[in-house]
Amino acid sequence: MTDQHGDNSGDDRPAPYPGVFGAPGGGSAQPPGSHSSAQPPGSHPSGSYGDRQNPYAPGAYSGAFGANLYADAPPPKQVTVAAVISFGLGALCLLLAGLALTSAGEQIAEIVTGSKDAQGTVVAVVLACAAAYIVPAVYLRKRRAWARYVIVGVAAVGIAGGLMSLPNSILGLAIHGTLLFLMLQQPTKLWFHHR
Repeated sequence: MTDQHGDNSGDDRPAPYPGVFGAPGGGSAQPPGSHSSAQPPGSHPSGSYGDRQNPYAPGAYSGAFGANLYADAPPPKQVTVAAVISFGLGALCLLLAGLALTSAGEQIAEIVTGSKDAQGTVVAVVLACAAAYIVPAVYLRKRRAWARYVIVGVAAVGIAGGLMSLPNSILGLAIHGTLLFLMLQQPTKLWFHHR
């Protein structure tokens, strides 16, 4: 008695039954050793694991139980623009602090506070403002949630200060409003919440 499923040379019988879903690997039933003209030998049929062309392939799912799409994602443009704006404002504060330490410091102190003797206070406050802009900007792109909250708080304080000193502070009001808008955008929220 011959083996019904054996591989006997010279045996012209058809190949074994491939099963309900076709041949192993997801392709159609073909005799062993034959390849379709659409796929070269050694290639995977469409829909197999590792098929990057087919998003519905069994290995490509990354839904609720799959990989986190935001885990290694680069920062969205909103975060990058907000970090650049915050760095720029911090640099302007450092420049103002440097000017306040020169001979123009008394005039700057008088403009800001109304007193020439408040030069040291102006330098300290301006340096604190520079730190409030620069430090969160550094950690914003490192995906630290606290940095986003600090930027939101600084922007809110800037907006409040700008509203109290209108019309002289239209530019500052617009800049801080832009910062707040960027931090509250949906891509920014998703990037920080799906770490």
